[in-house]
Parts: sequence; structure tokens; C-alpha cells
Amino acid sequence: MINKNEEYIVKIVDNGIDGEGIARVDGYTLFVDGAIKGEKIKVLIVKANKTYGYGKIIEIIEKSPDRVEPICPQYKRCGGCVLQHMSYEAQMRYKEEKVKKTLEKFLGPIKVNSIIGMGIPYNYRNKAQYPCQNGKIGFYSPRTHEVIENEYCFIQDEESDKLAKRAFDILMQNNNTCYDEKDESGNLRHIMVRIGKNTGELMLVVITKNEELLGKDVLIDKLKNEFKNLKSVVQNINDKNTNIIMGKKCITLYGEDYIVDILGDYQFKISPLSFYQVNPVQTEALYYTAVEMADLKGDETAFDLYCGIGTISSFLSSKCKKVHGVEIVPEAIEDAKENAKLNGITNIDFRCGAAEKLIPKMYQDEKISADAVFVDPPRKGCDSALLDTIIKMKPKKMVYVSCNVATLGRDLKYLIDYGFELKEVQPVDQFPQTAHCESVCLLERR
Repeated sequence: MINKNEEYIVKIVDNGIDGEGIARVDGYTLFVDGAIKGEKIKVLIVKANKTYGYGKIIEIIEKSPDRVEPICPQYKRCGGCVLQHMSYEAQMRYKEEKVKKTLEKFLGPIKVNSIIGMGIPYNYRNKAQYPCQNGKIGFYSPRTHEVIENEYCFIQDEESDKLAKRAFDILMQNNNTCYDEKDESGNLRHIMVRIGKNTGELMLVVITKNEELLGKDVLIDKLKNEFKNLKSVVQNINDKNTNIIMGKKCITLYGEDYIVDILGDYQFKISPLSFYQVNPVQTEALYYTAVEMADLKGDETAFDLYCGIGTISSFLSSKCKKVHGVEIVPEAIEDAKENAKLNGITNIDFRCGAAEKLIPKMYQDEKISADAVFVDPPRKGCDSALLDTIIKMKPKKMVYVSCNVATLGRDLKYLIDYGFELKEVQPVDQFPQTAHCESVCLLERR
């Protein structure tokens, strides 16, 4: 029996879905953060359940050749990056293997393309969300809501990192108080910054429990003088005691209620509540891969489901006769329509609603069907009602973009069981230094 506070010398036999090392002690499974497959380590048991437990590294006895010194001084305390102790080449191998192993649990043996990596895997994020707590701003420690302060984040854009921390300092100087989720006191919950990586435009979003915000004018005057590309300052109200960061109400305090960025040949307006991929360099690779996979001839009708602000729809517009984009967030659909106008695109029809409800209606009542279907769902994957309609529609091709390989595997198996064939799987490293990986899959109707 393994007990808490005992020490063991173990061999790391694999890395898990969140990057953690996996070891076995007489059949008992140990998860060890920061360990790499192949290493021999001494661990302290910090938590012991009946069949599995968690260990903390005391000493690395045999070091993996893939181990590197993390670039961030707060790496061991912050929960943002979990793979900085691996070389970037090892990170990409790990993600490629994770996609293959996870999908094979559902589908059996498959071929997976070599992962598309990033040239410079740092400072790539165009969106940062910083929790505010006890007079501190930073990121949460792993599996806690304790905020860890960090002078500099190596995956955030440098300018947006500076803006968030400067805004927080000004708000604290003007007697705003941080929200306490235990007793629901205080007001300042999060600070979010968005940046157009290809335009430099900056948006600051201050998320509060109520509409009170002390020193608004001081905040705006100072920031617009210090950050010349600041285009928008927005206050977002979230009065719920919840883990969801943003509420539905936005108040524009300065400038526009959006910023503009460029992806490929297209411009996009991005508002505070819009979904927009956080790594624009890899997003271009992702979208070009998705469109190229479909090998469209120009006369097709395509569905872009979970379309967000219309990014994939725009990339499809020059390759298709007609595109139908569907998204449940009203603000995103308004942005998508604006983006089509901004880019002079006239062959996209955007509709607001849940894809699993709207697509069956369009297919059954309006007799609208697709030659190619593109889906980019949230982490929970596609609803079964939506998959059933796609199966009935019998499109020639389907491209599935996924940020969660487990739900991707589940949905692919369902589609394959009902008449589709998996033709290609392409992992894309959308989130370097983290365990997350994006995948693009091509299916064709048998």
C-alpha cells in the first residue's frame, strides 16, 4: 500500500494527457508533474488514493536528454506552462504521440502526420486573462485559485503583458479592491488584454463584480498616453459567483468596442466576448491546412459550424460558391457579419443559434445541405444531434478542427460508424509550452 509522505525511486514510463509523468509502483499508478518519459527519479508521495496517487520530484537520478532549464523563474509555481522543462522538439513529439495514442483508443491503428510546429514558440498569445486577488495580479497556481505574481510572462505578447500590469497598478492606486470569491467582497475580478498581433491594436477589458470602477478617467488618461496603440478600453460586468471569467454586459469606456487584426488576406474585428484563436501565426497554418485538406473546386456549398467571428468562413469564401456560418454567441455573429462587409465578402450567410438545433432545421425545413462541412467546436465536441444531421446530409467531405483530442476521438468514431472514412489527421502546435494541441482531420463519405 502506497501512503502519503513516503518516498520512492521510480522510472517514468510515459507522459499523460496534461504532460505529467506516469510511473508504476507494483501496479500502483503515480502521476508526477515535471517528469519526462525515461527518467529515473526519487519522489515524495503528496496524495494517495486507492489505485493512484501523486508524487513530487525530490531528485532526478537519471535525467532525460530532452530536459532543459525552464526560461520562466515562476515556472514551478505558475499553472500556465507545463512543458517548459522539455525541449521544444520533445514537446512536439509528445503532442504528436498524444494525438495518435488518444485517437487509437477510439479508432484502432491510424496514421498521423508530423505536427506543424512554431518557429519561435514564445510570446505568441494575443489574449491574456489575469486574475486579481489580494492586491496581486498574475496567474493561478496549478489546481488552486491562488494567484502567483509574475513580472513577465514568456508566452504572452510583451506589450499586452505590460498593459495589464500597468492598468492594475493604476486601479489599485485609485482604491479599487480585488474580488474575494470566498465572501464575494471587493470588485476587481480580472484584467484581460487583447492585441492584434499583425496590427498592434490593443484592447483593455477590466472585469468587475459591479459597475463601480474608481479612477476610470485617470486610468484612460494615463494609458492612452503610455500605450499609443490602445484602441479600446471596456468594462465587463460579471456579478455571478462563478469560475466563468466574463459576464455578458460590456461598457465601452474609451475608443471603439473592438480592435482589428489581420489573418491571411482578411481583416477581423474582435470584440471583448468574441472567440478568436490565441496564436495567430499557428492559426494561419491551421486554417490554410483545413481549407487545403478539403480540396474545394469552387462550386461547393460549405457549412462552417461554431464559426465564431467568421475566420474560417472568410478563408472558405474564395474557395466555395456559398458558405453558411453558424454560431451561438450573438456578439460573435454580429462581428462575423461586420467582418464579411470589411473584407467585401458577399457569399457568406451567418446565422445565430446552437448548431445542433439550427442545422437540423436548415436541412429539414429549408432544404439547405452542404457539399463540405467544417466544424470547430468547443472542448466538449459536437452534439450528437448535429452529428446525426451531418450523417443524414451526406456531405462529400468533412473537416473537423479540434482542441480536445479525447472528444475528437469520440466524434470521429461515431462518424466513421455511420459512413465516413478518416483520410488525414494533422496536429498543429497552437499552444507551445503547454500540453494543449490542436488537430485537423479530413473525413470523406464512403
